[in-house]
Amino acid sequence: MNPHAPDQHTLRAAMIDADLAESEFDHARSWLDIARTGTLAPFSADVWAFDETLQKILLVRHRWRGWVVPGGMIFRGETPRDAARRELFEETGIAADLLEVPAAVTVRSYRSDWTPTLGLTYAAVVDHSLPLRSERHQPAAWQPLGEDWKGAFPEDIKRSRRFARLLRDANLHANHQRIWSCE
Repeated sequence: MNPHAPDQHTLRAAMIDADLAESEFDHARSWLDIARTGTLAPFSADVWAFDETLQKILLVRHRWRGWVVPGGMIFRGETPRDAARRELFEETGIAADLLEVPAAVTVRSYRSDWTPTLGLTYAAVVDHSLPLRSERHQPAAWQPLGEDWKGAFPEDIKRSRRFARLLRDANLHANHQRIWSCE
């Protein structure tokens, strides 16, 4: 049995969070509806971790993807939210509460020879003065949101900036509640 193939618990949690996500990209919700009736590829979860001013984002330098947000595969029996928290901690040493509403749902390929993967992106606001504990050969660093970074998913730059603006405009980071509607 593939340890990354989602079980019913993981699938239910992914479907709920996909419906709640503030933004949808790549027709991800439709992809999830179609994929759940057939063989499912592994799911992934990542975190847009912002500093308290919402001017910086936490990135890790992956060995072949370049600078990317912390994230990875969701293990069998794990919820996407739990996987996002785990990946953030494993890759940066930061343990953080995630905002209630998922930031985005996407479909992407991590390698050209892999099938597309449904990804759920969560957000957190963390103290940027906390020490970072990177994985070996995969340094973590704070990146100013106003500056571009080189990585496998350049669309994440614009998407994370947009979400940070939503948080600033809604002052969501202060009370961790959703105060705008999802379309």
